[in-house]
Amino acid sequence: MSDYFGKEVPKLGFGLMRLPKKGLGKDIEQVKKIVDLFMEAGFTYFDTAYVYMGSEGAVKKALVERYPRESYTLADKLNASIAPTEKAAKKQLLTSLERTGAGYFDYYLLHALMNNNYKKYEKFHLWEYVQEMKAKGLVKHIGFSYHAGPELLDQLLTEHPEVDFIQLQINYADWENPSVTSRANYEVARKHGVSVTVMEPIKGGTLANPPEAVKKLFREYHPDMSYASWAVRFVASLDGIITVLSGMSDISQMEDNLSYMKQFVPLNDEEQKIIQEAQRILGNSSVIPCTACHYCTEGCPKQIPIPDIFTAMNKQLGSGQMQEAKDAYRKAVSPGHEASACVQCRQCEHACPQHIAITKHLAEAVRMLEG
Repeated sequence: MSDYFGKEVPKLGFGLMRLPKKGLGKDIEQVKKIVDLFMEAGFTYFDTAYVYMGSEGAVKKALVERYPRESYTLADKLNASIAPTEKAAKKQLLTSLERTGAGYFDYYLLHALMNNNYKKYEKFHLWEYVQEMKAKGLVKHIGFSYHAGPELLDQLLTEHPEVDFIQLQINYADWENPSVTSRANYEVARKHGVSVTVMEPIKGGTLANPPEAVKKLFREYHPDMSYASWAVRFVASLDGIITVLSGMSDISQMEDNLSYMKQFVPLNDEEQKIIQEAQRILGNSSVIPCTACHYCTEGCPKQIPIPDIFTAMNKQLGSGQMQEAKDAYRKAVSPGHEASACVQCRQCEHACPQHIAITKHLAEAVRMLEG
């Protein structure tokens, strides 16, 4: 466990973006069971956001209405990118408080800052706004989540020393990835003495099912440990980490994470060397680095299920499973919403925090999976 801001925080956090679904909504009864397992194991950190569809309402029913407020830690986020005006942006905090019924947020973040949107947070005076809300007691600690390179991160942390923490995408696959720069961003945070919460430690689930060569490495060393456990423990072993968020969407994922994080043991030297070999293998991999955040799909004029298409493609790109890739593609798309329906407007690429050349890969999907 880590002691930050005078409060002990376990190293595993519950990311609430990918909650189990029932029909068009969330499966609240299953969410309650997952929350109970998490709390009973002594973990307390929950992470949601204004833009996570249905998540804040699920938090209210599964957590806030069932547990004392002081027994858990809740993080939420304000997303200026979707706000047409400053007033609308600022209203998100009050709406999130109403949706969750939490009374206050322990951690509050300006959401998904990137090169193409960070000036909007300045234009709308949101840095000053969250400080005002902190002074009023509506939020306890302020920070931001980030999806760009180390230069802008250094600038933002220099300009905003009031920031208590930041949220970064860190995982062993993206440690040296030039489009994600996990290591470089982490080092900037440490230089500024800012603590870190970690998102995408399993890279949207990708590292729970890595390429076969990586699986073989892990199996030979410890056949009983899940592939996801290597990814979470890698990040949790870093210095300055408040907690590592895992987007658990069913009971089995929760049980697996609890099995090795309840009594967390950092990676030893031999395990670190195995991770380094996995990184070398993945450095030569052609898999698409999609984390299935779905930011790309919200404004797609053709409603193309881009993350599902990339998941299908990666079955072939990562493991050579062409037939499985084609089967997954057929299940993912419907008439009029195939990869070939792309009009190359590129709104998806502007929204993508991974900076993926989405239109290029969709064209590859047409050649690979629609032929």
